[in-house]
Amino acid sequence: MADILDILDIEHPGASEITRDSIIHGDKVKKKYVTTKAVRRPEGMHREVFALLYNDNKDLPPLLPTDTGKAYKQTKAKLGMRKVRKWVWAPFTNPARKDNAVFHHWKRASDEAKEYPFAQFNKQVSIPSYSESEYNQYLKSEDWSQAETDHLIDLCQRFDLRFIVIHDRWDKAAFRDRSVEDLKERYYNICSILSKVKTNPWSNTVTMVNGEKRIYHYDAEHERKRKEQLKRLFDRTQEQIDEEQMLLTELKKIEARKRERDRKTQDLQKLISRADSGNSTTNNQANVTNEAAMPTNTVSNIVRRHDRKLHKKKLATQQRPVRTVETVTVEWSGIKFPEARGTGVWLRSQRMKLPPGVGQRKTKAIEQELRLMNIDIAPTPTEAICKHFNELRSDLALALDLKNALASCEFELQALRHQYEALNPGKTLSIPPSICNTNADGEAKPLGEIIDVVGSPGALNSTI
Repeated sequence: MADILDILDIEHPGASEITRDSIIHGDKVKKKYVTTKAVRRPEGMHREVFALLYNDNKDLPPLLPTDTGKAYKQTKAKLGMRKVRKWVWAPFTNPARKDNAVFHHWKRASDEAKEYPFAQFNKQVSIPSYSESEYNQYLKSEDWSQAETDHLIDLCQRFDLRFIVIHDRWDKAAFRDRSVEDLKERYYNICSILSKVKTNPWSNTVTMVNGEKRIYHYDAEHERKRKEQLKRLFDRTQEQIDEEQMLLTELKKIEARKRERDRKTQDLQKLISRADSGNSTTNNQANVTNEAAMPTNTVSNIVRRHDRKLHKKKLATQQRPVRTVETVTVEWSGIKFPEARGTGVWLRSQRMKLPPGVGQRKTKAIEQELRLMNIDIAPTPTEAICKHFNELRSDLALALDLKNALASCEFELQALRHQYEALNPGKTLSIPPSICNTNADGEAKPLGEIIDVVGSPGALNSTI
């Protein structure tokens, strides 16, 4: 087309050239999408507050709450052929008002005439009243005149015991200026006196607790001190507040250091008590000599390390005094078999398994004692056999512990005897044979004889 126009010397029309897009899309006008820049939320403003100020369309926030969104289920208007109920502009009176004012409001014509519902919130405070003779007989006071008392009761009746308002409305020109505490004290004194005289007291000062009448007592002096303290607290300067905060911080630091010092003292006392009782309790996994020596050495090393730490912190260290032999109380207990609490089916023989806390050496010792007694190590697990077999092994474990403790005590007694003979040449320390682990011939006693000699842990402690 352009070549023909050039040959005929005709000007080109103002229309655009034919392109691939014009052939495909035709005369469709391209839509221009205008992208609006999102308003950025100011720093420090919460997201919820920003959402109340702006939305996607930058519309102003509504003045009234609206609900234009689509709900899950649209409510449908209920249309019927019945007549609409009639509403009337009816008058009403409020019983709480004493001026018989008449007001109007809308109400259904079918509704019955009822009392104004909001009149029930008009609560009146019962104020005491008295006669001339009652005042002269019970309420007469040197500090208060009858005119002042009448004026106070009148203000209490008018302002419903709002004593701040009563103090403001107090007639200072005719009467002496009174504080709020003075007004309260006079009023509650009148209430307490009349409640004792009259049979039907008012409910605002008298309460019944378990059938007993209790009268409210107002402490005016306490209220004056309380307000004075609050005034002093409110009148503090910034320097005084900072000083108080500094003192509280220092107090917390002192208490923290005291607790730390008490904790270290308790730890040291525990270590010393363990070292003192180390020779009286033995470990069942070693022989008699090692059982008497190893706990002492271990605890002594712990004590020395703890002393080094205290010396590094520049704490005063004192030399440990020479340990004296004292009465050692040892609590013995047998084997505690746990109860089978597993879910599902379980075998009764599981009740005869020794707990994991029992060592392998003690387990072998118990089995050896059972063999000496000609008792099967794994008997038939009936209900009675399980109970008695566990009790027997618990007693055997207790007897073994007593045997080891007796051997440890014998070793310590021998060490003390050698020490005594070294300090006092020519003298010997006699040890009763009843508390030794050997016979008169020097042979070891059997387990049964040791149990007969010791009897119980209490007997062992008394023997030691």
